[in-house]
Amino acid sequence: MKRRAATRREQVRFCEVEGWRQVQSARESSNRHHLTFELPLNDGRILRTRISRPPNNDTYGKALWAHILRDQLCVTQSEFWTCVDDGEVPVRSSSMALPPPAALPAGLAHQLVHVLALSTKEVAALSLDDAIALMNEHWSQQSD
Repeated sequence: MKRRAATRREQVRFCEVEGWRQVQSARESSNRHHLTFELPLNDGRILRTRISRPPNNDTYGKALWAHILRDQLCVTQSEFWTCVDDGEVPVRSSSMALPPPAALPAGLAHQLVHVLALSTKEVAALSLDDAIALMNEHWSQQSD
């Protein structure tokens, strides 16, 4: 596995192979110093990376390259090179960022804990319908 920083050209190749879209924001309309790419993910995140112009064979410093891989491209060194060299798109898992399918709204969970004094474990075990029923029952029993 290669352990070197990529060139600007290789970073552009990675973005093209994976299907990143080149964008230009309103703030960058007069900025001709960077190429900006975005990749929307299934979990709702939008990855964004900027590449200095021209996209040539200049390489990044070790720390900057580690930041780009980790925080902008969100891939490992191995995944990057497999994409650039072999055209194999990284497998991105969206399960980590998605809430559980039966997650309660935060406000409702807060009321269950602080108004009804349920434990967080008890709240986690409730369905949305059951949680709403508990709060409705509580509110209907309050007297004016």
